[in-house]
Amino acid sequence: MVAVFLPVIFLQGLTGRLFREFGLVVASAVAISAFVSLTLTPMMSSKILRRREVQPWLYRKTEPFFTSLTQGYSNALSGFMNRRWLGIIVIILAFGLIFLLGKTTPSELAPLEDRSEFRLQAQAQEGATFEYMDRYVKELTQFISDEVPERNGMVSVTAPGFGGNGVNSGFVRVILKDPQDRDRTQQQIVDDITGKVRKYTGVRTFSTQAQTIGDRRGGFPVQFVIQAADIEKLKKVLPEFMVKASASPMFAFVDLDLKFNKPEINITIDRDKARNLGVNVLDISQTLQLGLSGSRFGNFIMDGKQYQIIGQVERGNRNEPLDLKTLYVKNKRGELIQLDNLVTFEERSSPPQLYRFNRYSSAKVQAQLAKGVALGDGIKEMQRIASEVLDESYTTSLDGASREFAESSSSIILAFLIALAIIYLILAGQFESFKDPFVIMFTVPLALAGALLSLWYFNQTLNVFSQIGIIMLIGLVTKNGILIVEFANQRKEQGLAVLDAVKEAAVSRFRPIIMTSLSTILGILPIALALGAGSESRVSMGIAVIGGMLFATVLTLFVIPAIYSYISSKHVSVK
Repeated sequence: MVAVFLPVIFLQGLTGRLFREFGLVVASAVAISAFVSLTLTPMMSSKILRRREVQPWLYRKTEPFFTSLTQGYSNALSGFMNRRWLGIIVIILAFGLIFLLGKTTPSELAPLEDRSEFRLQAQAQEGATFEYMDRYVKELTQFISDEVPERNGMVSVTAPGFGGNGVNSGFVRVILKDPQDRDRTQQQIVDDITGKVRKYTGVRTFSTQAQTIGDRRGGFPVQFVIQAADIEKLKKVLPEFMVKASASPMFAFVDLDLKFNKPEINITIDRDKARNLGVNVLDISQTLQLGLSGSRFGNFIMDGKQYQIIGQVERGNRNEPLDLKTLYVKNKRGELIQLDNLVTFEERSSPPQLYRFNRYSSAKVQAQLAKGVALGDGIKEMQRIASEVLDESYTTSLDGASREFAESSSSIILAFLIALAIIYLILAGQFESFKDPFVIMFTVPLALAGALLSLWYFNQTLNVFSQIGIIMLIGLVTKNGILIVEFANQRKEQGLAVLDAVKEAAVSRFRPIIMTSLSTILGILPIALALGAGSESRVSMGIAVIGGMLFATVLTLFVIPAIYSYISSKHVSVK
């Protein structure tokens, strides 16, 4: 177990931050436990244990059951060893199951926890006024009050002005009662609200939940970045990309940060005509600024109080682009000249903000996953669309929760491989053989197949918690193989044949293997049962460990003796 968690301690990135303390605590606890087992336990046993002539009542009642259980296993093992080639078939099936379930099991960074809050975000078209947005946010707040009786409070903000949000945006943060005080889960409430809020067509409204790991502000789980040399190249491909992403059943909502929808009016001054009419270009620009921007002209004092003087054309005279042509400007002779004679107008749209990623012009496609779709599947869908739409001149990357998911997956796979290598080398040194550790390592695919099968059966995902549980399984299941192989080697040294030695070793170690496996399973059971606050994210870890232990314990008792009989040396080497 210490060797298993050593790589976890030195992991970098998100996985390292999450499990460094966990790995250190487990490794230290196992090391201290080993020291106590080799020193204090023998001493305490010599002082406390006594030889009994008559066994206790509990022993007399339970011993016949365990004796018959051991005898039943001995008979089953003898029958299996007569067809020991089945052990190889089981190993091949385990590898096939790992490959199949590894491809089909959904993967994500971490399951969503019920944090008793969610957020509804609204975004109107560019150019929408504050009054328009505020009216809609009030309607949304009333809608939440009517549809979510589980609410404990709400906070609504119109035009927040932070996080790149403008006047045309707003949100409502809904705080729910504690999970034990409501009948519906947070996810059920969000699913219900998401379907009903679509009736508000004046703005785009979508719901977000705080991620268990990473961005706690309720960002999108899928964040796919498209990079190009300039904005024009992005402008060519983004419409097609967004059409395909929005049509995908993998996503409930798709958004883009780089939008070419900010309305603008480009004003071109005819300088020759302005010079002939005696109008200064500066006067034209100041007229537009003072009439439309709502600037402060000055202050005045009345009754001992100071007031600001703000000038602006009345709203009725500035609602349409053509209203700009009705403004007048004075020339050098004091005559009023209508702007329509001096300027031309061109309506166009442009991005409200330009973005860069890794020093390239970029656009970030963000998506909310559809119900039942995992983060890994959403990222694969984005990559599939990119392969159809983008050519070699574009590059893609991940950001946010998607990037953390990709980095954590690669880190955990590396930790898994390092743990396997360390365990094999340690066992090779202890057994002074490369064959015996190789036999013991066959417990790993059995455990891995059991863990993946359990995750699939209980509709769980592969995430950082279940993957750490799988790494933990390596140390838990290899000890069962160690017990059988070590005892079989001792029996071979006493002159028994390989088959007799391994069968006697397996039967003799049957009870210790069952006891240690059951104690581990019962210890992990509260995690799998989702007991306690915030336990949803750790359920997959408990299920992976318990499923892997059950699957590997049962098969190890039959497969390891069969594999040992094929690989182990027929004779004991002379030392």
